Amino acid sequence: MAGFAHVPVLAAQTLAALAPKSGGVYIDGTLGGAGHSSLILEQSAPDGFLLGIDRDDDALQAASERLAPFAGRFTLVKGNFADMDELARQSGIDAADGVLLDIGVSSYQLDEGSRGFSYNQDAPLDMRMDRSQGLTAEQLVNEASAEELTRILYEYGEEKWAARIAEFIAAERSRSRIENSGRLVEIIKKAVPAGARDKDQHPAKRTFQALRIAVNGELEALSAGLEAAIGLLRPGGRLAVITFHSLEDRIVKDCFRLHATDCICPPRQPVCTCGHKADIKLYNRKPITADDKELADNPRSRSANLRVAVKL
Repeated sequence: MAGFAHVPVLAAQTLAALAPKSGGVYIDGTLGGAGHSSLILEQSAPDGFLLGIDRDDDALQAASERLAPFAGRFTLVKGNFADMDELARQSGIDAADGVLLDIGVSSYQLDEGSRGFSYNQDAPLDMRMDRSQGLTAEQLVNEASAEELTRILYEYGEEKWAARIAEFIAAERSRSRIENSGRLVEIIKKAVPAGARDKDQHPAKRTFQALRIAVNGELEALSAGLEAAIGLLRPGGRLAVITFHSLEDRIVKDCFRLHATDCICPPRQPVCTCGHKADIKLYNRKPITADDKELADNPRSRSANLRVAVKL
């Protein structure tokens, strides 16, 4: 599984924020090829322990190979990080010193043409991170109503041409089923006027993002995973979250703000009645981003934002 052996994004910044130590317990909820996890285990030597979670069988196989030198110090499980608290309990972990979430599609999943995530390669429209789950992008594109497709493209892709793209998809699928990413890209190109396209962005980027998020329930999983992670952290433990677009970053920012605030009563209410108490503090108020060297070495780091919270 050499395709998973890419350099993890914001690695140095993430390690500095998590501050792994010997004897600590860490959870990587988005294991991927274990790039971040291997660094966490290195820094927490000789006896730090890591639980790695991923929905993708290819990722788990690649991570198992990459983490072989740390045998006995990690457990890998297939699952969704939304269920992190239950997966941790099943693995004998009741509290963690650090949790990492690196949200979104991996470089391997984008580069592996057969998975259907990329608009640059023609492949069956799949887009499932867990290929044992039911819904595929092909089903969504061909079976969702034009109204539902419009909603998905607008809400999850922030695509201003959502309604027009959905209209073109509906017209094309009435002739024959849309089964491959290449055909979907051509439909999107016809739908988005050439003069309205962003010169720095592929016209299909937002649509493919939206379909992927919908197929995998990514935003719902993120909200649930953040709550589970905060609940698992022991006092002083840290949660590091890397996001790649504004929808994800907004969810993390709002969640952290809520958990870092004591009273959440309406501003003009004279006496607090909510009883809400902060259970985290913010490590950084503005997201941490890649430096110039990383941007030059890894263009995919350009949109990465790292937010970190510390458990009180």
